[in-house]
Amino acid sequence: MRRPRGEPGSRAPRPTEGATCAGPGESWSPAPNSMLRVLLSAQASSARLSGLLLLPPVQPCCLGPNKWGDHRPPGGGPHAGPVQGLQRLLEQARSPGELLRWLGQNPTKVRAHHYPVALRRLSQLLGSLPQPPPVEQATLQDLSQLIIRNCPSFDIHTIHVCLHLAALLGFPSDGPLMCALEQERRFRLPPKPPPPLPPILRGGQRLEAALSCPRFQRRPQQHLIRSLAEARPEELTPHVMVLLAQHLARHRLREPQLLEAIAHFLVVQEAQLNSKVVQKLVLPFGRLNYVPLEQQFMPCLERILAREAGVAPLATVNILMSLCQLRCLPFRALHFVFSPGFINHVSGTPHALIVRRYLSLLDTAVELELPGYRGARLPRRQQVPIFPQPLITDRARCKYSHKDIVAEGLRQLLGEEKYRQDLTVPPGYSTDFLLCVSSCGSVLPVRAQDPFLPYPPRSCPRATRDPAQRVVLMLRERWHFCRDGRVLLGSRALRERHLGLMGYQLLPLPFEELESQRGLPQLKSYLRQKLQALGLHWGPEGGQQLYRHGHLVVLVHTLPLVEHGFCLVSIQLWERTEEDAGQHHHAEWHREDEDEGEGQGGCGGHDSPEHGQAEQLQGGEQAPLPCS
Repeated sequence: MRRPRGEPGSRAPRPTEGATCAGPGESWSPAPNSMLRVLLSAQASSARLSGLLLLPPVQPCCLGPNKWGDHRPPGGGPHAGPVQGLQRLLEQARSPGELLRWLGQNPTKVRAHHYPVALRRLSQLLGSLPQPPPVEQATLQDLSQLIIRNCPSFDIHTIHVCLHLAALLGFPSDGPLMCALEQERRFRLPPKPPPPLPPILRGGQRLEAALSCPRFQRRPQQHLIRSLAEARPEELTPHVMVLLAQHLARHRLREPQLLEAIAHFLVVQEAQLNSKVVQKLVLPFGRLNYVPLEQQFMPCLERILAREAGVAPLATVNILMSLCQLRCLPFRALHFVFSPGFINHVSGTPHALIVRRYLSLLDTAVELELPGYRGARLPRRQQVPIFPQPLITDRARCKYSHKDIVAEGLRQLLGEEKYRQDLTVPPGYSTDFLLCVSSCGSVLPVRAQDPFLPYPPRSCPRATRDPAQRVVLMLRERWHFCRDGRVLLGSRALRERHLGLMGYQLLPLPFEELESQRGLPQLKSYLRQKLQALGLHWGPEGGQQLYRHGHLVVLVHTLPLVEHGFCLVSIQLWERTEEDAGQHHHAEWHREDEDEGEGQGGCGGHDSPEHGQAEQLQGGEQAPLPCS
């Protein structure tokens, strides 16, 4: 007789039944061995597992596509375990053949993200090992065919990763694998919208766009001319012309057609332009030392100055500075800027110092270039040095300058006491090198002389003027000229012109000649020739010469008195006897010794008779003396 289920002593179910019943008062739990068989069973369903574990059945929830692009529920679904196991097998593969075998033998378990894993492991096998295992070409071809066959199911991220890894592995860019991946990439990317058509830029707009571009080249004269020629008059605005003027001035482009176009625009638009715009339009003319051919250019500027002088003081002075470089100063405007009212007005402004410096330069120009001017002048107490230090351009390009090597050449040629470097002379012009020269051409020690000439020149009576001359050596560097030309910039030409009018003798040293000298010896020879061309001489002070005419002996002593600008000559005469033969030979030896020592200190130019060493006379000739 069968016992009822659940009573004490009832038999336990067989293992095949999969569960056991608990005793009275105890909860039921499945047997461990049956639980293991249920979990490992491939036919186990989520509902059956929920019933066994006494949990409510869990509905699969999809959270959207993951990074691999497929819509699998959390946990990977029914195939999550085999898929993750295949990825682990791929990551642990020890050879390319094993890697390919895992992919080829499990076609139903391979997902899209397995192929980047396989490529990455292949790159590790080929790159990390000191001696990577040999890879058969057939293995790479089979891997390529697998990726090509399955790449339509890849998402865009997988395609990018495969492209990158395939390129690192050395697959050819025109091979089937790279082409297939690139084609899929283009197919997945959204189509790019067509680029917007560039607006049609007319002449003035094209000119403004070119001048406003920071990458605009420095030498676009033909481009600018073409854009300006295509522009209509109404398209040329003041802003465009100001940009053009600033570009020409900044890059030292002395282009006549463009400058004439600016001058014509200024004349045509005179009524619509104020002085602040005019100062920018006039700037390149003074800087580039260019006087336009437009006949109404100067009268137009005079009318603008008369109309706008009291409105913008700094702009008025800037316009006059450009006209000063062109030697076209209007008297009416000078009367206004030198008037006490204008000076008092600008004294309390933030730009008072720069205005006073410009007014000092204008006053110098009036003093030197306008002798017929009888109007107001800048008071002495208001005058300041014009350029108290070298110009900004020279300081910025000092490492490209020839000043240092020229200074060394002059030091070896003349001596440090015979020249001054970077000396600022009244009323404030800086000089590169200054020499003091006596009336007979001897280079004098600068420290023993007053290196400055009186300023203004006409304030010193002619009878009391110093007879010594001042020679200024002017370096003409490459950036002192307009680009691609031989025209000095306006500021350089103004300085040289004023120094010449003040009485300084200028000796220019062009950069082409300085660059052609190879080494210091050639430079010293070049400087010697330049100085001798002016009639200058230097060297040992004093000397003596012995002359013989029959039995008559003449001994001439010369001693240059550099402080007074003349030479003292002493002549001794006596009749030669037999006892004087030894003395004669001694004197001859002494003279030859002096001739051999003339080249000491790198000095040159002592071979001519005017340097204190007269030639030996024949017969009854007289010795030529350099000074008297």
